[in-house]
Amino acid sequence: MSTDDPLRQATRQLARFPGIGERTAARLAWWLLRQAPEVSEEIAAAILHLRQGMTECSRCANIAAADPCPTCGDPSRDTGIVCVVERPQDVAAIEASGAFRGRYHVLHGAISPLDGIGPDALRIRPLLARVEQGEVKELVLATDPDVEGDATALYLAALLKGTGVRVTRLAHGISVGTEIEYADKSSVARAMEHRREV
Repeated sequence: MSTDDPLRQATRQLARFPGIGERTAARLAWWLLRQAPEVSEEIAAAILHLRQGMTECSRCANIAAADPCPTCGDPSRDTGIVCVVERPQDVAAIEASGAFRGRYHVLHGAISPLDGIGPDALRIRPLLARVEQGEVKELVLATDPDVEGDATALYLAALLKGTGVRVTRLAHGISVGTEIEYADKSSVARAMEHRREV
């Protein structure tokens, strides 16, 4: 096949998506060829509009179609509780649970010295500015339960010491529905460490 072959080019581009290998990309390219021409046009237009139609919320740094985002613009949300997450996708996951009615702050990453990501690369300054305004009473640190997420949570907790803001961390441990014998050692250890009174 020539390098100018449109099928090969489409396959290479589709394989750039996370979780899509060469074979799946080829399958998708062939699928597109079997569809009506407007299907490819609609998909291409949606991808182009994704970049042009989304923006970063000036209040919480979430990615949304409007500024402020729907959560920050919702007057029924509790402005005194802010859930700090690493990525915009984390906001969607927490919202899907229906268990949180406060506001959010997206850091757009986690501290990772091995990857050259320090605190200055994250949206920490805007978070501190929100705290300084005095409306925030509690920060829920919902960073990932890994080395980078833990380092970020500890860094934020240290920064906020003495501000009068309550700092909490999401509980970690064994997932609901998991049998203990099949849980990994780290999850069992965290569950034991964060046990609570019944």
